[in-house]
Amino acid sequence: MVTGRRGTHDQDMTIPAPSPGALRVSHAEREPIVERLQQAYAEGRLDKPELDLRLHLAMTAKTRADLDAVLSDLDPVPRAAAPQVIADPTAEQRLLAALAHTLGIVTLFVGPLVMMCTRARRSPYVRQHIASALNFQLTLLILTIVTLGVGAIAYAVAWAVAGVAALLALTGTPFRYPFTLRLVR
Repeated sequence: MVTGRRGTHDQDMTIPAPSPGALRVSHAEREPIVERLQQAYAEGRLDKPELDLRLHLAMTAKTRADLDAVLSDLDPVPRAAAPQVIADPTAEQRLLAALAHTLGIVTLFVGPLVMMCTRARRSPYVRQHIASALNFQLTLLILTIVTLGVGAIAYAVAWAVAGVAALLALTGTPFRYPFTLRLVR
C-alpha cells in the first residue's frame, strides 16, 4: 500500500518485461551483423549504396528489432560463413597451430605468412590459428607504422599474448586475439 498526497493506492506497480525485439543492443551484438553485411556485399547480394545504408542502420540500431530489420531479406546464416564443425585436432595439427603463434613472436608476420601459404590447407583448425596469428602480427605492424614506431611497445605485450595463444593451440582450444583487424580469413 502506497500513500501519497492524493490518497492511498492499492495498485501493484509492476513493469512488464520487454519483448526480445525491444531489448537494447551492444556493440558486440552489432559486430556480427556488420560482418554479415560485408559478406553479402562480397557475394553480390548488396550494392555499395545499400551496403552503406545498412551499415549505418546497423551501427545506429538501438534494439534487436532494428538489427533484425537490417538483415531481414538476407539469409540468416550465409552458407559460406556457416560455422564449420572442427573435429578434435590431432597432435600434429595442435603443434602446427602452436607453431604459427610462436613463429609470430620470432619472425613477426613472416612466419605465419609462410605457414598460411604452405600449411593452411591441412585442416580448418590449423588454418584458423594461422590466420589468427597472421592477423595479429599484421595489426601490430600497422600499429607500429601508423604511430611512427611508438606502437612497437605493444610487441612486449604481444609476446605474452602469442605465448598464451600457442599454449591454448596445444590444448586444442580456439583462440582469438583481442583488438585485431581480421585481414585474412
